[in-house]
This record gives sequence, C-alpha cells and structure tokens, in this order.
Amino acid sequence: MTDIWREEYPFESHFLDLDGYQYHYLDEGEGTPILFVHGNPTWSFAFRKLVSSLSDEYRCIAVDHIGCGLSDKPQDYEYRLAKHIGNLCRLIEELDLDHITLVAHDWGGAIGMGAAVRMSARFSKIVLMNTAAFPSTFIPKRIAACRIPLLGALGVRGLNLFAGAAITQAVADRRVWTPATKAGYLAPYNNWANRVAVHRFVQDIPRDESHPSYATLQEIADNLDQFEDTPIKLIWGMRDWCFHPGFLREFQERWPHAETVVLDHAHHYLFEDDPQRCLDETRQFVSN
Repeated sequence: MTDIWREEYPFESHFLDLDGYQYHYLDEGEGTPILFVHGNPTWSFAFRKLVSSLSDEYRCIAVDHIGCGLSDKPQDYEYRLAKHIGNLCRLIEELDLDHITLVAHDWGGAIGMGAAVRMSARFSKIVLMNTAAFPSTFIPKRIAACRIPLLGALGVRGLNLFAGAAITQAVADRRVWTPATKAGYLAPYNNWANRVAVHRFVQDIPRDESHPSYATLQEIADNLDQFEDTPIKLIWGMRDWCFHPGFLREFQERWPHAETVVLDHAHHYLFEDDPQRCLDETRQFVSN
C-alpha cells in the first residue's frame, strides 16, 4: 500500500489476536468510549475525521473487521455476520468497554447492533448512519450482480467493481475525493486476495430464511425493542440508493423515540459528503 493516505490517518495501530488472526483497531483519546463500526467496502479510515475530532474528549475505538482495512485477510475464513459480531464482542470484553456509544454505518449497523443485543448492559447510546439491523428483500441490481457465481468474484475481486465503484457511486459530489482520501478507501483492497472480504460481505446479504446469516439478522431485529429507552440518533444521507430512506423509516417505526437527522444532499458515504454535520450531530448527541 502506498502511504499518501497516512496524511489523513495519523493514528497508532492496535491489534487483538483472534485465534491467530490480527484484528486491527484504533484506540484514541480518553474518557467515555465511542465505538465506530464500519461496513463494506470501507474500514476505520471512513471514521478518521470523527475520531480525530472527538478523541479530544472521548475514547474513540474504531475497528477493522477481519478481511478489512489493516486487519488480516485470510482466504479461508468464516466471513459471516455472526463471526463479525463475535469478534467485536471479544474486543469489547478485552478492552472492558462500558457506557459505550455505538456509531455504525452500512454492515456495521448489523454487526454493531448484534454486539449491542448480546451485551446490552455495556451500551448507553446508539448512532446509526445509512444501515440496517433487520432482514430486507431489497437489494440493488448492481449489488445483486456481484453475487452471481464466478461472475461476481471476477467483478468484485478481479476488476474491483465494488470498492472501486463506491468511490464514484457512494458520494453526491466526486469533488470530495482528494488523492489521499481516494487512496485511503482503496489501499487495503488492492488485489484479488485483499478483496476477499469485500466479496464475502456481498455474498453474506441474507435475503431469505435459507441463507446462513438470516437467523442471526432476524435475532437482532427481534431484540431491537429492548433499546426503546436507549438514546438513539439516526443520521441519514437521503440520496443513498442502497440504504435508502425506506430503511430509515423502518428504524423510525421500531424506535419512535429516536432523534432523526436527514441530510438531503448526502449519499451513502455521508461522512464524506457532509463530515462537519456528521461530526456536529454526533458530538452534540454524545455530550448530552
């Protein structure tokens, strides 16, 4: 990987050994913990601006799922929702985190809420951004194409048509991309082997009960009502074609008490389209 992205990611790396695999995470600042959980095809780099700004008051932990970011990328691994949740729970236990504010995006919503369901006593607040934590039959055609046997692997792992395409399709204004920012999103996924988890995350989307991860996701959904008294903020990029406003409405129906912030101009990578608003809203929420 080239180092130009380090300009925007000047953090010390930490690693947790997970049965021989190295699980990378950031641990910046001191105080009440904020746990950042990314989705696909991003990594902790996506939260760099939030971590940089919030670590002056809070302890900011941002993980890289196995197969992602600076974590190990084994080729033969159980890349399933339950495994990612279990890994996150092990980190929470290892660091003995308590009074956690969860900040999650994309697949990080299911993974983060999966940990919150299992370890609810350790979580105090929840911030979700363009994500889901319940089954859905919706899947964009461009993502469904990436699940086609053989063709999907060629596109995602061979031609980089998922991580690479997100650079142009997940923001409202491509002018947000500096050379360092673009390099940061793509650096960990620079060849066939290193894009293994990007493809496996796509394959792990459970559309029906026959899928191995469906029961895990349904269990999370069935337990969302236990957070009806937990402070929750939903920050949503309304131009997202993947986790579109319909997902936001389902969260609002499940959690009528949740505070909602809509960013009408923002796309899926809302923290790139409007990083200041994402920061301000998160800081205000955590400080109350």
